[in-house]
Amino acid sequence: MAYNAFRRPQRRRAPWRSLLISGEEAHGVYTVAGIQQWMVLHVGLDDTDSLTRMCTTYVATELLARVRGLDPIGYPRLVRLNPNIPWKTRGNGALCLRLGLGRGAPFPIGRLNGKEVMAYPRSGPVEPNEDLYEVSEDVVMELADFEDPDVQPGLVVTRRRPGPGLYWKAVRDVVPQEDVEPLLDEADYHFAPRGTRGLIGALASISWRPRDTTYEVLAYRSKERWGTRRLVKEEDVMALDERFPSTFNNYDFENRHVVIAPSSPCPVLLGIRGDVVADLPRALLSLRSEPVDRWLLFETNQATDEHLIRREVRNLQPHTSAIVEGTVGEPPRPFPGGHVVFQLEDNGGKVDCVAYEPSKAFRRTILELRQGDKIRAYGSIRDEPRSINLEKLEVLDLPLLTVKIANPRCPSCRKSMKSVGRAGGFRCRRCGTRAPAEEAPFRPVARNIRRGIYEPPVSARRHLSKPIKRIKARGHPALVSTPPLRRP
Repeated sequence: MAYNAFRRPQRRRAPWRSLLISGEEAHGVYTVAGIQQWMVLHVGLDDTDSLTRMCTTYVATELLARVRGLDPIGYPRLVRLNPNIPWKTRGNGALCLRLGLGRGAPFPIGRLNGKEVMAYPRSGPVEPNEDLYEVSEDVVMELADFEDPDVQPGLVVTRRRPGPGLYWKAVRDVVPQEDVEPLLDEADYHFAPRGTRGLIGALASISWRPRDTTYEVLAYRSKERWGTRRLVKEEDVMALDERFPSTFNNYDFENRHVVIAPSSPCPVLLGIRGDVVADLPRALLSLRSEPVDRWLLFETNQATDEHLIRREVRNLQPHTSAIVEGTVGEPPRPFPGGHVVFQLEDNGGKVDCVAYEPSKAFRRTILELRQGDKIRAYGSIRDEPRSINLEKLEVLDLPLLTVKIANPRCPSCRKSMKSVGRAGGFRCRRCGTRAPAEEAPFRPVARNIRRGIYEPPVSARRHLSKPIKRIKARGHPALVSTPPLRRP
């Protein structure tokens, strides 16, 4: 749909106030001579892309390239929200740019339109900025994929950050529109040309307070290449983990697949994720690929497991993600389509856990579970049929399993005794002597699984799911395991 087919809605601005709301976090606010001065303009963006076109991170790069008179404060933020939202696009990511009057030593965060982009660690006092509103609105109207009827772009500019509770609800649950209306009233400016859903994600990205932070460098394609096959040297991607150990989720060795390059026809060429931000530009330069049009570093909540919350089975809610601890009830069984399902039990009830076909070797791990094994399941909650779609599995305890190798011999006549049923033990057919079931000789059953954490291959992991590589680096007390090999 053409740009001019939309009549721009009335802008909504809140009057500047010199006092904070009671209880609001005073981040980015300084008091000078009794007057509170706001130090950062937070710009939130969401829902500008569709399943087949555009990327909200690209919209953010274009906004940064066009803004004049304001500097980036810190790294741009890519904030992944609840991955179970039914109307999400690909990764349910929202963007937050922090803009102001740069103070302190600048540092590079990317390259746009042939020029290095510098950010600053802090800002001087800022006022509402009409030019920023105009530029932001133009960028959204120009780049958002309005051809998709489900796209509802949202843009928020505010010096008054919402509390972190909004982020935690947005990453773990569904946020109703009425929850954000008071926050929109307090924002300096917000813009929603069609629908209001994007405003929720935009505000949630602003409300994120980094805790377990990761980073991503995103490289973009020139426009004439959008929708064509991406050219990235596979062997260079395969070497990233060894050359830059702080990076993760680069290459799927099990399925021989380059994970850093998306498969959709969006503007992104590739994205490299890691824990050390300084390693990412060097990792990008190590790759042989088609020309990079622009690149930008992002601070993210990816690979942090922040979408997960501990719950009992009875408290599971659809469209959320949970960590549930319990024991294996019904043993694993294959399911049509290549999936594997087993039943998890805790004090609150029973629920099926499913490893879907794309998880590949992870399913072999699931098939090794036995009734009574104590586990911790990580995953999203499906509504109908109610089940946990597994993202990770932690094996906590493996009870000893044994198998009977023979019937006991009669202590009187030394003949092999006959079983008289599961609860009846054994009886000698010659003299009638009885023996309990435990008199039979048993041997332990070898298990092709051990205590530890298991995960699907890189290609089947969610953006928010914390990989074993990061868990291990942070000293998780459990033994970290890999999927078992097939039995010969």
